[in-house]
Amino acid sequence: MQDPSPLDLPQDVVRPEWIDYNGHMNVAYYLLAFDHAADAFFDVLGINETYRRTARSTTFAAECHITYQREVVAGDPLRFTVQIIGFDPKRIHFLQTMHHAVQGYVAATSEWLSLHIDLDRRRVTPMPKPILDRLDEIYAVHQHLPRPVEAGRAIGLASRT
Repeated sequence: MQDPSPLDLPQDVVRPEWIDYNGHMNVAYYLLAFDHAADAFFDVLGINETYRRTARSTTFAAECHITYQREVVAGDPLRFTVQIIGFDPKRIHFLQTMHHAVQGYVAATSEWLSLHIDLDRRRVTPMPKPILDRLDEIYAVHQHLPRPVEAGRAIGLASRT
């Protein structure tokens, strides 16, 4: 890997049925759009339908945190990127960014912790070497990128005292 940037994932468009009574994309559809982008990321890693069927393994989301930064409306084109924050043999920590594909602004981010699962046992299990090697290859580039400011954020209010 030579491109020193997050991975570009397939683009999407805000569908009319994703719009809520406020006239912008409903929060539930941000998660859906990010989930579709996560599937594309897992395809890059080799965790695809063939892998699920033959290895009887997949990933499950353990945690997800979305930040909503700017509105998108029906017909807006979306571009997604993903940056690996870290990983170990059983877990992948990554952050996706949803961009307006024409205007370029960040609409939202989605930080994930995904677990590698043995589907027969329904338990967390180590990823096979080819997937870990692919993660190593991508992370070798991503570890030099600035850590996204949205990574590791927590929700809370400052004390009023």
